[in-house]
Amino acid sequence: MTLPKFILGDNTEHPNAIYVIHTEFPRFIINLEDDEVEWFEDFDDEDEKELQTETETAIEQATAFYDSEISKYDE
Repeated sequence: MTLPKFILGDNTEHPNAIYVIHTEFPRFIINLEDDEVEWFEDFDDEDEKELQTETETAIEQATAFYDSEISKYDE
């Protein structure tokens, strides 16, 4: 199965939370309500510098994905 890079998610137990799941490395879920990130990867000290830049970019892309998806509902 080929997964999209980003997937939107929600949960009735957290009605105000909006989740974006990033399915590619580094895999994570971001809660756009409070910008909390949950990682599915284990990182070592050597990875940290490289991943910091990649992570910032991926989170920006996740937010842009959400904005793009929501704008389609407004049309």
